[in-house]
Amino acid sequence: MATFEALGELLDETLTLPVAGSTYTIPAPSAEVGLRTQAIIQAAAKAAQGGEADAELLDDAAERDLFAEVLGETYPRMIADGVSWPALKHCALTAMIWIASGTEQAETYWRTGGDPSRAAPPNRATRRALARSGGANATKSRASTSGTSTRPAPTPATHAPPTG
Repeated sequence: MATFEALGELLDETLTLPVAGSTYTIPAPSAEVGLRTQAIIQAAAKAAQGGEADAELLDDAAERDLFAEVLGETYPRMIADGVSWPALKHCALTAMIWIASGTEQAETYWRTGGDPSRAAPPNRATRRALARSGGANATKSRASTSGTSTRPAPTPATHAPPTG
């Protein structure tokens, strides 16, 4: 029979965010809040792609409620500390991404200020690995069809000197 470690020992169930000289630790949400967060993110993605989204799910009041829910016990502390609206919103959206997609995606969102165009390009080693795997460029270079190397052949002499 398989032996499993306690789940609490395997998962880091908090998200720690530095804001204006303070550090806020956001606890993992309840399953209900996690499922609702996933549904809202899916609805927002669908709307962004031109699909029809559930207006009730995405209205402003639901957004404010969700921000308080995803920030959990940290939300009232942030309000009491006078955290600005842009900072609170960025923290809440980072927490939503953490809940729905994990720490790595949340870190990327946090680091870019929510602007994907500010994401750092891959480092040199990553670019080389992508190039080797073919992942860096979807367009394949044209292969030679002549069956010869690209080195030019020496030009033959037009007439040979007499031997002898």
